[in-house]
Amino acid sequence: MMLEEMGFGEIGHGIPALREILTFLLASIILVPLFQKLKASPILGFLITGAIIGPSGFAVIADIEGVRVIAEFGVVFLLFTIGLELSVERLRAMRRYVFGLGAAQVFITAFAIAAIAYAWGNAPAAALVIGAGLALSSTAMVMQTLSERGEIASRFGRVSFSVLLFQDLAVAPILILVTAFGSSAEGSNLLTGGLWTLGKAALAVVILLFLGRIVLRGLLGIVANVGSTELNAATALFIILGIAAATEMAGLSMALGAFLAGLILAETEFRHQVEADIMPFKGLLLGLFFISVGMALDLSVLLDSLGWLLFSLAGLLALKTAITTGLALAFGLTRPEAVRTGLSLAEAGEFAFVILASALTFRLIPPETGQFMAVLAGLSMALTPLLVPFSAWLVRTYEGAQAARERPAHDDTLQDHVVICGYGRVGQTVADLMRLQTVPYVALDLDPSLIKACRARSEPVFYGDAMRPDVLERFGAARAAAIVITLDAPQAAHKAFEIVRDMWPDVPVFVRAANAEEADRYMKLGARHVVPETLEASLQLSGQVLHALGTPMDAVNTIIERIRQDQYAPIATVIEGERASQKDT
Repeated sequence: MMLEEMGFGEIGHGIPALREILTFLLASIILVPLFQKLKASPILGFLITGAIIGPSGFAVIADIEGVRVIAEFGVVFLLFTIGLELSVERLRAMRRYVFGLGAAQVFITAFAIAAIAYAWGNAPAAALVIGAGLALSSTAMVMQTLSERGEIASRFGRVSFSVLLFQDLAVAPILILVTAFGSSAEGSNLLTGGLWTLGKAALAVVILLFLGRIVLRGLLGIVANVGSTELNAATALFIILGIAAATEMAGLSMALGAFLAGLILAETEFRHQVEADIMPFKGLLLGLFFISVGMALDLSVLLDSLGWLLFSLAGLLALKTAITTGLALAFGLTRPEAVRTGLSLAEAGEFAFVILASALTFRLIPPETGQFMAVLAGLSMALTPLLVPFSAWLVRTYEGAQAARERPAHDDTLQDHVVICGYGRVGQTVADLMRLQTVPYVALDLDPSLIKACRARSEPVFYGDAMRPDVLERFGAARAAAIVITLDAPQAAHKAFEIVRDMWPDVPVFVRAANAEEADRYMKLGARHVVPETLEASLQLSGQVLHALGTPMDAVNTIIERIRQDQYAPIATVIEGERASQKDT
């Protein structure tokens, strides 16, 4: 009785959607390893799970609204990480694909589908709403699938994202269009209201882009000075959700706001650390989003109208593939790239559910039509993890050996570079030599003031913790030609070295050590080369003394190099002997 009074009588009594969240977590624990073992996309597993546990399946979760609210944050975090991979300059360079190819794809596809829907007996307004909803593709599905395959950086991956970005921008005008069709107000008033909403949205975007850089960089700098991992993660979450909420209030989607937040932070030195901090949230919430999509599928409609659904699904995929492929060719993509772009964007998207729900609210479409279109959209999304690899297979099969040898062009990812962990005096000296020899490098440090000064000089230095493998991965450790560890704190240096040795054993590691004993320990653990700072300083000083006393510089260099090859043994013996004698006295 007392437990019931305290709220423990029923699971989830005091926590909204607790049962649904527990079900999702259990599904994740079971499905992700299973589908990885089967070498299949986990997205497909999430969709199947959602259909099974949803209202039209075994009804383990009967009401999906609570799950859907939380699941929408998965798309928010996905768009944020995509924004982090870009920059304002990069986006400006992509404007031809965003506002050219993207706009053409949305308008032509929407009107083509609307014409078919109208010919099938739908009213003009209903046909336009159906066309607009199904013209959009799934940002979450496509980008996650491309990310799993490592193809976001390829040209067709960038073009696909450009089209998806315009589609996200088009959601707000489409919803305004639905409201206009469903309202009984005067047409002129509706037009004025729509323009006012779009104007506010555009103003919000401009304010976020221009003021966000100053405010967010300052905020992250203050938080970084505290040195708390938890506070860093909390600040990242606040920035993402805060800007997402601001764009929602301006009449745009939360996902677009999150993308803008990532775009702003991409220009700062904190981008790698922030991305590592929010990565667990993104993975879990995206999984929940895919489950919610599967739960939205009405299996009764699927069984009752299976023939028409399969016919409509084939027609939708073929139509969107043909239109997008043709437009991509017109915009200069090669045939393999155009085909892959067309197939990747052939499915419907998550915003189709939002648009159809709004249309049902205004009674623009009959309930049975809305449910049919929702199931159609869900089925097409379920095929996305298969369409992308299918497009690759198709290109390899029909475009010959040249297409088969194509690989993603990581033009925005460092390759064969040097990662410098710690940007103090030693790290800066290493960087200076790399620049002199035009060797690409990237450095990470935890001193915000130092990083700010280096960034002002356009040096590739970022805020990041070298003791975290996810952060090192963001700096391209796996693709590095060498990793140099110059951290002042011995424990931090040891931890960073162990991470690199365990995760990327083939990458050469160069370490700065305090003394000969520490250098010997690093060498036994597998370091390629270790520089004992104290001994090296003594060696250089001794060489300068010998040269000043008349020893030729060539002879001095020979002596120094011989001592280095002997692992500093001669000079180390002298220093250790001096220390021992001091202890005896």
